[in-house]
Amino acid sequence: MTATGIDFVALQVRDLGKAAEFYESRLGLKRAPSAPPGAVVFATEPVPFAVREPLPGVELPERPGVGAVLWFAADDSQKLHDELKEAGVPIVAPPADSPFGRVFSFADPDGYVITVHSR
Repeated sequence: MTATGIDFVALQVRDLGKAAEFYESRLGLKRAPSAPPGAVVFATEPVPFAVREPLPGVELPERPGVGAVLWFAADDSQKLHDELKEAGVPIVAPPADSPFGRVFSFADPDGYVITVHSR
């Protein structure tokens, strides 16, 4: 038996409504038609992405996700960067050209660092 790869990603968040609204309004993600209780699933491709209430017994640290890197693809990462910066979203790494296109990183409301790149 072997694993075949990541096919779902979820972040545990402090305020589900605030996190879901951030990813909808700031990144333009669309909700999937269904989600389990305590979660909001987005119709991202090729891997579905969700935000969810913490599992029982989980206390989120000040900077959750340290050591993990999540990447989102965007049609225009520079434009998204500019919109996020204008909205006051913390930019962790400014835009730069890379082998993966134009990339930058921001912190979401819970402090998760997300990297965005142009395809």
